Amino acid sequence: MRLRTAPLLATVALAAASLGAQAQEKFTYMTNWYAQAEHGGFYQAVATGLYKKYGLDVTIKMGGPQVNILQIMGAGQADCIMGSSDLQMLRARDNGLPVVTVAALFQKDPQVLIAHEDVKSMEEMKTKTVLIAASAQQGYWAWVKSKYGLTDAQTKPYTFNIQPFLADKNMVQQGYLTSEPYAIQKAGVKANTFLLADLGYPSYATTISCMEKTVNDRAKVVADFVKATAEGWKSYLADPAPGNVLIKKDNPNMTDDQLAYSVAKMKEMGIVGSGDALKSGIGTMTEARIKANYDFLVGQKFIDPAKVDLAKAYKLDLARNAKVLP
Repeated sequence: MRLRTAPLLATVALAAASLGAQAQEKFTYMTNWYAQAEHGGFYQAVATGLYKKYGLDVTIKMGGPQVNILQIMGAGQADCIMGSSDLQMLRARDNGLPVVTVAALFQKDPQVLIAHEDVKSMEEMKTKTVLIAASAQQGYWAWVKSKYGLTDAQTKPYTFNIQPFLADKNMVQQGYLTSEPYAIQKAGVKANTFLLADLGYPSYATTISCMEKTVNDRAKVVADFVKATAEGWKSYLADPAPGNVLIKKDNPNMTDDQLAYSVAKMKEMGIVGSGDALKSGIGTMTEARIKANYDFLVGQKFIDPAKVDLAKAYKLDLARNAKVLP
């Protein structure tokens, strides 16, 4: 009898293990750039088992400068993607891709303009040459022009190289709060950094954006991903070490000094844990703010209101229901 029971128990154990493995829902999230601290909460949720806690087997795929993550998601090769801003996702919807943004991990878009130390205000940039990437034309640069009177005539293309700025004191350049200012500082040049979010730029950033079909057909999975990710960001900002191991594995060029600088800046400037996130949770978006973003894009004629139904472009309850306070 014992000889028969042992194989039977082994079979039951294998079946149970198989069922456990099947219970983990596979989910692929694609970032918008190479792995960095600005993606830390996602990597942290993998590293610390938070996604697994919610029954998710999550793969984080890196984007990059030559990667069209919207196209990849549209082709079914990613479940959700990281929008650099929710404005970008609204423009995608205007272009016919039924994208729904379900959370925005950054309450403040980290986009900055960087000037040499003699420039003390945005208004003083009117006499400067401004290095701006083409991708900024239908986003923050249009907002800067409308608010501060800067013009396209004073711009030159930004090639993601700080050397022209370092060599010319008449230059202003775009940047990301946690990246270019650090590189410029390391180069020994004194500069002033202007965080557009603190000047009124309304865009959210680092979104979880998915196809409408995914949000409808995999509602619980998407909700669990949002909650686990919010917990991942809270954990990462408290102790980034686990997530940083995976970031450096994906992106070997990333340094400990850069990671530490980025985390410190995100915390100092309240990129994740400020505004509505303080009372409603990490990833929260509000009706008033998405309406402000929508009105800005419509006013600039970047989207056609006849093509973009704001109620379908966002799903606000997932981050609120998760309510992971910073």
